[in-house]
Amino acid sequence: MATFTVGDYLLLRLEQIGIKHIFGVAGDYNMEFLDYIVNHNGIELIPTCNELNASYAADGYGRLNGIAALITTFGVGELSAINGVAGAYAEHVPVVAITGAPATKIQALGSLVHHTLGTGDFSMFARMYEQVTVAQAYLTNENATTEIDGVLGICLLKKLPVYISIPMDVALTEVSAPSDSFIPPVFQSDGATLAEIVDVCVNILEKASQPVILADIGVARYHLHEQLRKLLTATGYPYATMNMGKGLLEETHPQFIGIYNGAASEESVRKRIEQADCVLTIGALMTDFNTGKFSAKLDPSQTIEVHGQYVKVKHALYNNVAMADVLSALSQRLQRRDPQTLNFKSATENLDAGFITPIEGGSSAPITQQYFWHRFAHFLQEDDIIVAETGTCLFGASIVPLPKGATFVGQVLWGAIGYSVASLLGCALAKPTAGIAASQRRSILLVGDGSFQMTAQELSTILRYNLKPIIFLINNDGYTIERDIHGERMPYNDIQPWNYHQLPKVFGGNGWGIKVSTESQLDKALQTAQQNHDQLAFIEVVMDKMDSPEVLLKMLQQ
Repeated sequence: MATFTVGDYLLLRLEQIGIKHIFGVAGDYNMEFLDYIVNHNGIELIPTCNELNASYAADGYGRLNGIAALITTFGVGELSAINGVAGAYAEHVPVVAITGAPATKIQALGSLVHHTLGTGDFSMFARMYEQVTVAQAYLTNENATTEIDGVLGICLLKKLPVYISIPMDVALTEVSAPSDSFIPPVFQSDGATLAEIVDVCVNILEKASQPVILADIGVARYHLHEQLRKLLTATGYPYATMNMGKGLLEETHPQFIGIYNGAASEESVRKRIEQADCVLTIGALMTDFNTGKFSAKLDPSQTIEVHGQYVKVKHALYNNVAMADVLSALSQRLQRRDPQTLNFKSATENLDAGFITPIEGGSSAPITQQYFWHRFAHFLQEDDIIVAETGTCLFGASIVPLPKGATFVGQVLWGAIGYSVASLLGCALAKPTAGIAASQRRSILLVGDGSFQMTAQELSTILRYNLKPIIFLINNDGYTIERDIHGERMPYNDIQPWNYHQLPKVFGGNGWGIKVSTESQLDKALQTAQQNHDQLAFIEVVMDKMDSPEVLLKMLQQ
């Protein structure tokens, strides 16, 4: 090209780190940069219905792709998106939040321009982003390329969002094209510390008679699924996940015993974890919804915690050791145990009968939570992407055994209602192939009617890009999880009923919808969805407003 600008430089670097789509909304402070995106062959701009949804979509994309980006305009746009960026920060999702800002001359003069508070202070919104991003870059003509490389490196290294402010005139500034590809920084373990901590861990684990592995979100964020698999193969240890780590590996794995959620766990899982004489936790985040409202009972004196860049053994902390290195070393050093001596049953041995035997026929009986999740389990296929909204959907889906290659996405910690609809957009576009054709992976959304009303308009964008997910909307007449928590009959948990299944037609896309209220109707809808892969499927499932998954009620009782 004749000239190479800061806008070109940023896009090239984003492409080099694996970003193929950028989500966002046009505004007059970012349009020059949007022109660069539109004209850049390696990255596609995905305009969303609003900036909040762009941030949710980027979050979903980042979970599957390893990193994501969104673009907003100054003030009104970036503040609309900040909730979603905060969620990515809470759940350790690498997202590059780019804001198109007024020209540097306007900022220097303190001009009272639109999308500001009229105070002449142009740094206020950036300072807000400092609270929900790990690093920030305020680009100038002089520092742009250095700052871009620095902040992108931190995003990849820390697995957290970063913020880039790109003034209109800076985006147009000519710079030298980079002479080489971007090389992501790699966290290096301190050799001596690594050797010491591995010796300590091996000594403890080899002496333990009933060790167990408890894996969680950190494995997913560092993309260490195969390292976890190798550790399981090498040791024979039983393992469980927490809610945030659901689906790290197929849940039919012979060493998988189930999901540990404190007192809300299946009794056999709770006992095996809490009575173990050594628990090796990997990337565990001890949040309320991850621990059965803090009812988890893990003895620190019998726990080894492996995190992204440190390890904690009992009360000793070892910094500067990478999770990948620790898992690899343990796989090489630990002896394999005979399953009979480790005292565990796989999750498949303890499954409810409804998850084992396919349900056939159905009846005119109303659809219950129990029937739906049993039927849904047999609907799933290998390599499916399942996005579940926080609420009855998340907790109902938590007990469904996932097949090989399936990916599970849920916002367990931040828990913003409405997250899942726009996250589905990002997940459907990301679709990491892992040797599988992207078209072979189905994207499935599980969302309640209350949550759906928060971000329903993003269904329009999903249809616009001819994506073909299968959407299950649980119509239980309002906020059922909120009713379970407080206010069963209070009006703030009620919503206006919509004709949800008609929305694909309303939004003018290539999709079909149906409303089902009986078991036989659900069965027929599932058969149609399995046979028709050329259109978006929208299945509105009617349930009683106070019917909740047992695991949710069990947790709320803690």
